[in-house]
Amino acid sequence: MGLGKVLASAVVVGFLVIQFVRPAISHPPVTAEIQAPEPVKRILRNSCYNCHSNETRLPWFDQIAPAYWLVAYDVKTARTHLNFSEIGKLPPAAQKGMLYEAVNQIAFGAMPLPRYIHVHPDAAITPTQLATLKEYLQPFAPQPAAAPAPQAATAPEQPAAPLAAVQNEPNGLAFNPAYKSWKPISSTDRGDNHTMRVILGNDIAIKAIVDKKIRPWPDGAAFAKVAWQEAPDASGIIRPGKFIQVELMVKDKTRYATTAGWGWGRWRGTDLKPYGKDAHFDNECVSCHRPVRDNDWVYTMPIERNPAISQQGSAQ
Repeated sequence: MGLGKVLASAVVVGFLVIQFVRPAISHPPVTAEIQAPEPVKRILRNSCYNCHSNETRLPWFDQIAPAYWLVAYDVKTARTHLNFSEIGKLPPAAQKGMLYEAVNQIAFGAMPLPRYIHVHPDAAITPTQLATLKEYLQPFAPQPAAAPAPQAATAPEQPAAPLAAVQNEPNGLAFNPAYKSWKPISSTDRGDNHTMRVILGNDIAIKAIVDKKIRPWPDGAAFAKVAWQEAPDASGIIRPGKFIQVELMVKDKTRYATTAGWGWGRWRGTDLKPYGKDAHFDNECVSCHRPVRDNDWVYTMPIERNPAISQQGSAQ
């Protein structure tokens, strides 16, 4: 037998052997499917359920190793981030919040995974389907009628916890009360849950913006994203209402090498309770920011000032 035939036989035997190396893909019962209209569920079932639910159904070509190994890993990882078979145990508002994050991933083209779409083109979400998901989230729906809180038209509520008692996040990131003196970079809102946010940057982040050195951001750059409940006043103007949380994002590519070079933290409520349940909670943050990894994992991009417009404005 020639060398070529020996090698070919070895390849065939090896291919057959690896078919018996099969990490298990579990199929637990569906205990609490997402609560959503059927058109929304239909889109999710077609494009998301194979990885993000307990109802994984693999086509024949996904059953073949080594492709099967990657599929098994993707399913296990996807379920830990979002499982549509179990999300129904959360309050409806929390379900919408998680779906809101998922729709952002879809809108950015990060989900379904491009490599998954390459092999499973039928799972691609069309612009019409994306519009259906967005419509369900009602990004511009009016806030449910309620009597505005007495303090709604006053200054935003400030955290009331004794700062010395605020605990670190489980990943070690400490709460930094100095964020209140940082400069504003941008603002945003969440129509699905009627919240508003202001993004602030420390001096290092502001200098990086001025110097146009934000890809990557320098070590020491830090952002704070402060969120309040929207509180419309009698004239319909939206003002900051109840304080919800403050999130910090701190760049240190050595200390936080395993989380994309950033330290992440979130402190909720006026008692500033850390969000994380364990030291690995920040993998959720990295996953959420994955669509903007080419922007050094930062969603907020500074708006560049047009010098011509600036000079024209200063002359008037």
